[in-house]
Parts: sequence; structure tokens; C-alpha cells
Amino acid sequence: MGPVNWIAVILAANLAVAVGIVWYGPLFRAGRPVLEGPRGQGKSYLATVVVMLLGAALLGHNFARIGAATLSAKPWLYFMMSGGIALFFIIPALWLMAARAGGPARARWIDAGYWLAAYLTMGAVFWALG
Repeated sequence: MGPVNWIAVILAANLAVAVGIVWYGPLFRAGRPVLEGPRGQGKSYLATVVVMLLGAALLGHNFARIGAATLSAKPWLYFMMSGGIALFFIIPALWLMAARAGGPARARWIDAGYWLAAYLTMGAVFWALG
């Protein structure tokens, strides 16, 4: 196992939050921040950064485990692994929770798109800095 690229972890998490700011703001005008919460918008963004740091650290460990030699021979693994985690773990869990809470389908689609875009962005950061 190679070392985790911590610079990529931090940059990937911050870019994923930046994608969320654009996604929920000018792009879809969802009328809500990346992460809603009762504690105020500033703390909601801090919570979002922490969540994205956890996800980016998982990806960083995953890519370190795969190894630089394999990733340089198969660069599509960056996108397959990051997009796969979003598509097959995160999005179904969030979709079910929102459906249980009675959230509208449009909001679920917007959220699903965001998480896929955020994780693909993180994969792109690891690919660019790999």
C-alpha cells in the first residue's frame, strides 16, 4: 500500500463542497444549502466539509491501497471507484431516506446528481494529483 495523498484528500473535499455550492445555488436553484440544518448555514457548511473530508479520506485510502502502478496503468479506476461508491452506496441510501421522509422526487434527483458529481470531482482530483 502506498501513502495516502493528503493534499488530494483536502483539495478533493473542498472542491466537492464548491460543487455543492454551485449545484444547489445557481445551477438548480434548489432554495436550500448543500446541507440543511437547524444550527445555521455556517455550521451546515462546516458539517458538509467534514462529511466530504471523510469521503475523500476513504477514497484516498482506497487509491493508496490499489497502488500507483495499477492506477497509472488503469486511470479509469479513479472514476470507476469514486463514481461507484456514489452510485451504489451513497445515492441509494440517501434516496431511501428521502423517500421515507416523503421528500419530493425532484429534490431526490437533485441530491443524487450532486453526490455523483461530488464524488466524480473527488476522483478527478485524485487522478490529477496521482
